[in-house]
Amino acid sequence: MMKRVSLMILVVLLVATLAAVAGAQETITLRYFMWDPIFADMERALIDEFEAQNPHIKVEMTAMDPSSYWPRISAMATAGELPDVFNMSTGYFEQWAQDGLLLNIQELVNRDLNIEDYFVEVFSENRYPDKQTGDMYAIPYAWVTPVLFYNKDMFDEAGLSYPSDDWTWDDFLEAAKKLTIQSDPRLPAERYGFFWYGRYAHVEPWVYANSGRILNEEKTRIQFDERAREALQFLSDLTNVHKVSPPYKEIVGISQDDLFPLRQVAMWVDGSWNIENIRQKADPDFRFGIARVPKGPSAIPGDDTTYFWPDAIAISATTQHKEAAWELVKFLIGENRPIESYMAGKVPIHKGLAHSEEWLQAGKDPDNMQLILEQGEGTGRTTFTLGWSEWRGYAATGSSGMNGELDKVSNGEQSVDEAIKAITEYGNSVLTRYYPEE
Repeated sequence: MMKRVSLMILVVLLVATLAAVAGAQETITLRYFMWDPIFADMERALIDEFEAQNPHIKVEMTAMDPSSYWPRISAMATAGELPDVFNMSTGYFEQWAQDGLLLNIQELVNRDLNIEDYFVEVFSENRYPDKQTGDMYAIPYAWVTPVLFYNKDMFDEAGLSYPSDDWTWDDFLEAAKKLTIQSDPRLPAERYGFFWYGRYAHVEPWVYANSGRILNEEKTRIQFDERAREALQFLSDLTNVHKVSPPYKEIVGISQDDLFPLRQVAMWVDGSWNIENIRQKADPDFRFGIARVPKGPSAIPGDDTTYFWPDAIAISATTQHKEAAWELVKFLIGENRPIESYMAGKVPIHKGLAHSEEWLQAGKDPDNMQLILEQGEGTGRTTFTLGWSEWRGYAATGSSGMNGELDKVSNGEQSVDEAIKAITEYGNSVLTRYYPEE
């Protein structure tokens, strides 16, 4: 009898052992979607490294052009077929989090990450429902911030000192006037000191540099304060009074990304990702620098608010492989990622990578990439909301939104106050649908 019991126990243990071995050998397959095919080969190499370190996890990677990425992944979300891991835009984040499409990763972040290794201020844009106290539903792998680009040769020829951290709007305007070349006031200038139009990376940086706000504190309504109005008036005057920036109608049909690298303007405010664009489009002798957006006359002392936004990675709320997906995400945001996979001007979220000599690229213009990292330690703010693409003017709704109203200001077709009125009325008609009055 005892022999029979012992034999049965042995069989049970053997079966359990075989099951455990089989379980340990079971392969998990993750689907990962990314939106930048230019870096697909480097991303695949990184995935291969991950698979080598995690032999039980295989990753099927799909890289798509950004223009086709969102239509396809949105359709997959509707069909309940989201990949396990995928790139997430700040512009879509809140809607996707609200719709329950993203996995809450806060406990995983708390468990596994040393927050001090990352630009934690950038995390705020991936918190929901509150940007400061909410849980994380995605995590950045890179981020960008606006800077003032300037042509060094043009400054040198005009006998001007390069922009400094203590530059004011008056300093900026004085330089823009000296950098503008216009032989006949009846005709467009041969060269402008600056260029702006109504898009978010051109406008909001000036608003925040003056401690202004476009939205209410809850980010549920358009609510321009006086500091924001002052910033818009300053931009309008650059074009319509001082003539140091071209009206929007003058550059229609021209890629705005070309104006600075092709030497048609001396200064330009836009996202730091344009460093790569400038290097590719400008001639080899092109010399340029970056500086902070100058502080406005009404800026609150000590206010370090700047406009920055992340490119993030999210995990589907319906993934069947939560832990494996998280292991992949941790790997993709860590120090393993090669610097070459970051477009110049996009900052790695991991401080170790961002502060490396490879990212700072000493010997290349701009020679003060450290400035971007310093801005990442400040307070970030964006105007992204539910319905942002509608009220901003990017959605196919028949309205040009805030973009179009500010372009009219640039063209001298309406005043700043008229634009603010139109933006507020239309914008709040959109936002009321997404954030009903309680």
